[in-house]
Amino acid sequence: MKKVTILALHLGYGGIENAITTLANTLISKYEVEILSVYRLYSDPVYELDPRVNIKYISSVKPNKKEMIYYLKKKNFSMFFKGLGKSIKTGFVKYVKTPLVLRKIDTDVIITTRTIHNFLASKFVKDSIRKIAWEHNHHNNNKKYIKSLINSCKGVNNLVLVSNELSLFYQKYLGNKVVYIPNCLDKFPNKSSKLDSNNLIAIGRLSKEKGFDDLLKIFKKVSTKYPDWKLNIVGDGMEKDNLLNLAKELRLGDKVVFCGYQNKDFINELLLNSSVYLMVSHTESFGLVLIEAMSYGVPCVAYTSAQGANEIIDDGNDGYLISNRDEQSMIDKIELLINDKKLRIKLGKNARKKSKNYSSEVVLQKWSKLINKRK
Repeated sequence: MKKVTILALHLGYGGIENAITTLANTLISKYEVEILSVYRLYSDPVYELDPRVNIKYISSVKPNKKEMIYYLKKKNFSMFFKGLGKSIKTGFVKYVKTPLVLRKIDTDVIITTRTIHNFLASKFVKDSIRKIAWEHNHHNNNKKYIKSLINSCKGVNNLVLVSNELSLFYQKYLGNKVVYIPNCLDKFPNKSSKLDSNNLIAIGRLSKEKGFDDLLKIFKKVSTKYPDWKLNIVGDGMEKDNLLNLAKELRLGDKVVFCGYQNKDFINELLLNSSVYLMVSHTESFGLVLIEAMSYGVPCVAYTSAQGANEIIDDGNDGYLISNRDEQSMIDKIELLINDKKLRIKLGKNARKKSKNYSSEVVLQKWSKLINKRK
């Protein structure tokens, strides 16, 4: 049995971390799977891991990069300088301790999940080990980011992209190294939503790129017309206070529920009791949450700026895609679904059927073909 090691930055909250957990749980049926996590944020992984998956932590130091950037922006220099010592420690772990561990790693395949880790694996992991870079972010035409990713993949055997659009883009630079494998569902639910609740739902990190400020403004207009409907937002992040203040300014009261970070069981139960899923991200390379919502038969409405949504949603068949971040068009589609339960059921049925294309069984076959491929 081949051994597969997934190199993770941490096993806390986040879309990449969710995908890592799901992949580990998927691969464990055919391979010995190990997750090597650079940082240990919590005593246990946030997302539920198969007990057969082995976890190794390089350090218990917690990174504070986001906090340091936040303090700089706010010109809170006292907190910034207090955090410098910790930043130096995390840098040591990242650039000194991690390479030392990678030099000694004993595995057949290593899957890296960050650009910096692609570089480190290329330089320090033995040549006999197959190196697969796994990219989750959209480049958004950022030339510096594109160049960095391409350069980081020169020493790996393959680059896996989670969307076909990204695969075609990077094939121009890396040719046959590029492989398209979408993210997958951890489990396909045996129940689907009855779509009879007055609940809208959105899930994601509370950060600028997720566009939750726009969502609150949209929902304000919807709730004025449909006061019995609620919006549940699941997630946490640096923008939480700003969003809470905006919700207060908009006088949304208890019509918006900020649920914070929640486990899979809580989210699944919420999806089961939701009628429409909303995605307003400025950027989104894939959007696993869309697939998860669709697996519960919940129709989705998304802006096309969330690039991954364009490959997942078949406009008018299992959900709606809104071009140019057109607020009024988004409102119109939400209100259309609020008013027409039969339409919700029709789109939801098609959505649930579509989500089966992203089952763990289907995606496992694609990963197995790559893992067993000769160099």
